[in-house]
Amino acid sequence: MIKKCLLVLGLIGATLGPLRAAYMLLPMEPDKQKDHLKAYGITFWVLNNGVEAWWLLNYRGGSFAFQHSKAFEKECLTRGVSFEIVPDAQFNGILNQIADPEANMEAMKLEKAPKIAVYTPDMDSKGQRIQPWDDAVTLVLTYAEIPYDVIYDREVMADKLAQYDWLHLHHEDFTGQYGRFYRSFSSYAWYRENQRRSEELARSLGFNKVSESKLAVVKKIRDFVGGGGFMFAMCSATDTYDIALAADGIDICADIYDGDAADPNAQSKLNFGNTFAFKNFTLVRNPLEYEFSNIDVGQAPGRDVPTEQDYFSLFDFSAKWDPVPTMLTQCHTRTVKGFMGQTTAFRKQYLKTNVLILGENKAHGEARYIHGIFGKGFWTFYGGHDPEDYRHLVNDPETDLSLHPNSPGYRLILNNILFPAAKKKERKT
Repeated sequence: MIKKCLLVLGLIGATLGPLRAAYMLLPMEPDKQKDHLKAYGITFWVLNNGVEAWWLLNYRGGSFAFQHSKAFEKECLTRGVSFEIVPDAQFNGILNQIADPEANMEAMKLEKAPKIAVYTPDMDSKGQRIQPWDDAVTLVLTYAEIPYDVIYDREVMADKLAQYDWLHLHHEDFTGQYGRFYRSFSSYAWYRENQRRSEELARSLGFNKVSESKLAVVKKIRDFVGGGGFMFAMCSATDTYDIALAADGIDICADIYDGDAADPNAQSKLNFGNTFAFKNFTLVRNPLEYEFSNIDVGQAPGRDVPTEQDYFSLFDFSAKWDPVPTMLTQCHTRTVKGFMGQTTAFRKQYLKTNVLILGENKAHGEARYIHGIFGKGFWTFYGGHDPEDYRHLVNDPETDLSLHPNSPGYRLILNNILFPAAKKKERKT
């Protein structure tokens, strides 16, 4: 009888043991992962369920791993994410391979899913409710099934940012010039309604002008980053953020935007010491021009990059010595197709010396993807509007990410989502 019981227990142990002592690996090579974007969502979901995960930097395209369970396996199958079950001993061998000093790889422990906020209005400039596809970040978060909260000026000014680890700035114009759409759209009812609502919101927050309320918001976001938050911005939310900081206390808005003339000496009064990323740029003074400054490569003399040649390259960093930029550049390719936006890319001569370039079109002197530190926190700027819509125009249909599940450009956005979850390591000496 005792022998029979021991045999049964042995069989149970043989059956359950491998399940407990195994890992699920989400491979991220181009030919091994059916849906790169949803793989991030799975990893986020695992973290949200209180289970730690590994981000295996530069290992098989930047793969993810976590302890195996039937629930996790079922979720991967449901979402269409490729996975492999790796026995415990084999996974330890992978960690040993990654730990080899000669290998440009690193295993980063992901501990807790970050709380995410997207800064965006409830209504777009046409008076229509904002949808996920209005912005590349909310689009990919929705597709990857990663939860986020929507906040705007009222929440920021009420100090709600302290509740979040990660903040994305929707394609905002932080200078108070309504995206500089005046010449093309000022006669449209939706433009006038957007201006009316923006002015009403500014007054309700105690400001006389939209530019003043936006500056106050920018400063609150700066304090959030300085205190240890992570801020990510795309398109016009990148350069207009810094322009607003540089123009603190200076009127750079023409009368068509705020009812009085801009300061004629505004350019000479700019304080580049206030900015995160950019220096020595020149404002575009013509209020009818669809551009804010010469930071963006779209400003005159214009961009000379043929569509078929519009690519940018990701830098290779030392995974063990520079894990942060290595995380932010994880991809299954080092060459990414370019895409345009109101702010498409940044002229490298206007970057501060402490700005880290993550991706560039070197031949044309363009930085597409940049990163930096402010106080205890981090910021990342990514040029362009939609990585899978080369020239997104007003009224264009939304991008269907189910047609682009392996998008390298969208992977870069999701790298920023998981970055705050990484356990901070002591720098090697």
